[in-house]
Amino acid sequence: MAEYTEVRWHGRAQQGVVTAAKLLGEAALREGKYVQAFPEFGPERMGAPVRAYDRLSDEPIRLHCQVKNPNIVLIVDPTLIGTLRADDSASGLTDGTSPDAVFIVNTTHSAGAMRRELGLGKEAKVFTVDASKISMETIGRHMPNTPMLGALAKVTSIVKLDSLIDNFKENYSKKFSPRVIEGNVEAMKRGFEGVKGE
Repeated sequence: MAEYTEVRWHGRAQQGVVTAAKLLGEAALREGKYVQAFPEFGPERMGAPVRAYDRLSDEPIRLHCQVKNPNIVLIVDPTLIGTLRADDSASGLTDGTSPDAVFIVNTTHSAGAMRRELGLGKEAKVFTVDASKISMETIGRHMPNTPMLGALAKVTSIVKLDSLIDNFKENYSKKFSPRVIEGNVEAMKRGFEGVKGE
């Protein structure tokens, strides 16, 4: 049976959560991994809760379903913490996670504060990065997805920062201006450097 690394992204529409999952999948593919990257969302509306998923493996992936037991959870919008109901499409920030899961949260608060707020035990690995501030300073708008990717590269071994950057430059240079490319690359680097954990 293949070993999978499963990633779940939580955010809101227009924060680049679906794009981040796609970028992670492309970068992992560049490194020779087998990948799946897919979104889940309800009716499209600005600010609605959104989930996206990645499944990565060194072997072919034969599993085709939603990620229910993620090893890694990225919370791109911290306002989702404590506000989601059980019937909400993006509820359950900690649902299905193992006690030693990795959590990366876009926030100005400490990892300890996030551990308490999420109700996580001591085995969980909790990291924080101010991806919102980084995105405003590097991209000029609230788009915290690329700083979160940088933080992910720093705290896990699932993808290298260079793979994320090279993939972004090569695959998005025709879609975005050089200024936008440079801003997002800088955002990834600053997310990588600025992530903190406990």
